[in-house]
Amino acid sequence: MRDTLPLLDLTDFPAIRRHRLDTLQVNLGYKCNMKCVHCHVAAGPHRTEMMDEDNLALIPEVLRARGLPTLDLTGGAPELHPGFRALVRAARAQGVKVIDRCNLTILFEPGQDDLAEFLAGQGVEVVASLPCYSVDNVDKQRGKGTFDKSILALQALNRLGYGQPGSGLELNLVYNPQGPSLPPPQAALEADYKRELGEHFGIRFNRLFALANMPIKRFGDYLLSKRQFHDYLRLLKENFSAANLPGLMCRNLVSVDWQGYLYDCDFNQQLGLRLPGAGRPHLRDLLGRELDGQPIRVAEHCYGCTAGQGSSCGGALHKEPS
Repeated sequence: MRDTLPLLDLTDFPAIRRHRLDTLQVNLGYKCNMKCVHCHVAAGPHRTEMMDEDNLALIPEVLRARGLPTLDLTGGAPELHPGFRALVRAARAQGVKVIDRCNLTILFEPGQDDLAEFLAGQGVEVVASLPCYSVDNVDKQRGKGTFDKSILALQALNRLGYGQPGSGLELNLVYNPQGPSLPPPQAALEADYKRELGEHFGIRFNRLFALANMPIKRFGDYLLSKRQFHDYLRLLKENFSAANLPGLMCRNLVSVDWQGYLYDCDFNQQLGLRLPGAGRPHLRDLLGRELDGQPIRVAEHCYGCTAGQGSSCGGALHKEPS
């Protein structure tokens, strides 16, 4: 297994720069109760990397100092960090919107019995991974039994008000392709999800985010093992759309790793492509450093965000009407 996969020449990828920062996306650690095939972090139960207390304490300070409206928590399973709930409370006390990127099965892990109630009580937006609405496809990608647990978790969230009209509790699902292909049109796929999950399981949710798989870490190793790595990169590049450039998440988001270091996005983080600038930019630097207008580091995987309908933390960039 490789930690970093080869990147091809990128002289033709457009130079892009940052807009105003509005989202702090923090990876609290790589420990996870799952080990998914498509994971670009290579997270799993064996990982021990977790953010320490000093860096954790900096997060509310940075949110306050910069007036940032959104805190996006990811991992691994971010809920496994011992400081997860205290961080959520601190951010919500400041009026910051908190997003929890949740794998759903975490709700059934020891010590997480009241996690759903906690998230609802704090008004946290849940972005939940569900790569398909059929049991076979989900279990193949994420492990046997995952689909059934995911359905039970979604039903529990629905009972608390998530995904229900007028509740203010937002529940969004995430789709990833099974292999080296681009996601289908997001609007049509969302309609399919809502029909299938509603009719068969009574599940409601707000939106579906269709994300392209990134050819790094575990998914990159999978592609290499199937001798599909460069073919997939070629597919991404051939489907490049300049219309997606203005909406790229790296323009108004900064990614923070478990050690507090800064990157333009979570994908650059996994490849060790640090935020441009002198030294090694750290979370504490955001207390006094402006990022507006700064260049963004690009590499071959950037075509994954610009191919076809585009791909970002909020799903497709070029959305078709429902």
